[in-house]
Amino acid sequence: MFMLFFAPHTCALATHIAFLDAGLEAGADYTLRRVDFAHLEQRSPEYLAVNPKGRVPALATPRGILTETPAMLAFVAQSFPDAGLAPLADPFAFAELQAFNSFICSSLHVAHAHRMRGHRWVDENDHDAILAMQKKVPESVGACYDLIETGMLKGPWVMGEAYSIADPYLFTLAQWLEQDGVDPARIPRVMDHRARMAERPNVMTAIAEEFA
Repeated sequence: MFMLFFAPHTCALATHIAFLDAGLEAGADYTLRRVDFAHLEQRSPEYLAVNPKGRVPALATPRGILTETPAMLAFVAQSFPDAGLAPLADPFAFAELQAFNSFICSSLHVAHAHRMRGHRWVDENDHDAILAMQKKVPESVGACYDLIETGMLKGPWVMGEAYSIADPYLFTLAQWLEQDGVDPARIPRVMDHRARMAERPNVMTAIAEEFA
């Protein structure tokens, strides 16, 4: 049994979708635990004992806690290989998938976070610095999507013809691109991917469960 700690409108959705995908194919058993950001539960002693980073997602497993979405997605894919969520038998292809998810985590998500969470990088009272970071977001996030559009999205799915754990991760971040000031018209392949992901039953179920 696994427990996924999540909050709506966060990257926890990617792992939630992956568990549903694994459950459909391989019988993955998990429960959800919502962390109430409105009441700052992520900073409570109880949650910090789970994840000292004070963020979601976190995944409780029989062997301990996992954090960071790329690691959690890889864990789901490797724990339920029959679901076919990653090219586990091909070291190079699996590394390519990991490289994509690492880019989402270290570049795209960080650029996105500059819009709302500038206090992570500069003093929260430095309003000019925070404003400068916010003004840069359409450019920095847009540049990430340009790379994905022209050189990283291999086919109808991130890795080409086969759906993988990279797809729910891209979908999760792509839901926020308009708010980040990115013109959807400049990235038609990303937008097509987002639309097809939104039609998948497991994606619709995950979103409904997070807002239940």
